[in-house]
Amino acid sequence: MGDIFDFSNYGELLLLVQNSIYAGALLGVVGGLIGVFVMMRDLPFAVHGISELSFAGAAAALLLGANVVIGSTIGSLLAALLIGVLGVRARERNSIIAVLMPFGLGLGILFLALYEGRSANKFGLLTGQIVSVDNEQLGLLIGISVLVVIGLMIMWRPLTFASVDADVARARGLPVRALSVAFMILLGLAVAVSIQVVGALLVMALLVTPAAAAMRVTSSPLLTPLLSVVFAVVAMVGGILLALGGGLPISPFVTTISFLIYVVCRIVGARMPKARRSGEPSGVVFAGTSAAVLPR
Repeated sequence: MGDIFDFSNYGELLLLVQNSIYAGALLGVVGGLIGVFVMMRDLPFAVHGISELSFAGAAAALLLGANVVIGSTIGSLLAALLIGVLGVRARERNSIIAVLMPFGLGLGILFLALYEGRSANKFGLLTGQIVSVDNEQLGLLIGISVLVVIGLMIMWRPLTFASVDADVARARGLPVRALSVAFMILLGLAVAVSIQVVGALLVMALLVTPAAAAMRVTSSPLLTPLLSVVFAVVAMVGGILLALGGGLPISPFVTTISFLIYVVCRIVGARMPKARRSGEPSGVVFAGTSAAVLPR
């Protein structure tokens, strides 16, 4: 272990990655919140599909000498809009994602092959880097993350209703399709900013696993996003701190911590009575959510 981890001069190293720690904590909040809806709407596969085009956009920006965050964002938004507009039904959505994934990955590999700069920059787009966030990128990450959080807060109640029961929500006059497209745009933005720290290949460890873990121990509409955010922040910040001592890419540490949290939650959840997980009398999961978000 001593050959892998070296915590000498750790305090000095922390100063070098302050931006990454701030970005990691912020992305943990964004990923934890949006991940709840990713799970409710059965969109984990979509996260991976969006990340591939986001990776292609980031690689293109790297090749052209442009801002990587902007390139990543353009790729993510393009994928999110295609999935949101064309993939109305689950089967159509999965087919579109399956088409986009190899296309985006192939483009990204092509752009990286043409890039003649540092190999660390290429590798970082796939697996993340702990020192990749400069002041300009941090500002963009903060701006995009705030936009995603505000968008989620505005849509939270109707989006929850539409996620739980789209048919009833549509019958009550909610714009289900518009909500779906708007959510996909927010998801695209969240994927774009996440890639800068955790990498394109393992972005699901931030946008899917924490929410999946939270849903193993509670079905409360209040506790689920709270726990999801806590798990995501712990995985992100903890992964950065461990990667700093190990001198390795951040993604193995983030994914390992996230996976361990999920395993623990699954074990704990299996031992908890259903009524305790839901925080309500037995049989009530998100059943009260629909009534709470009905238009009045």
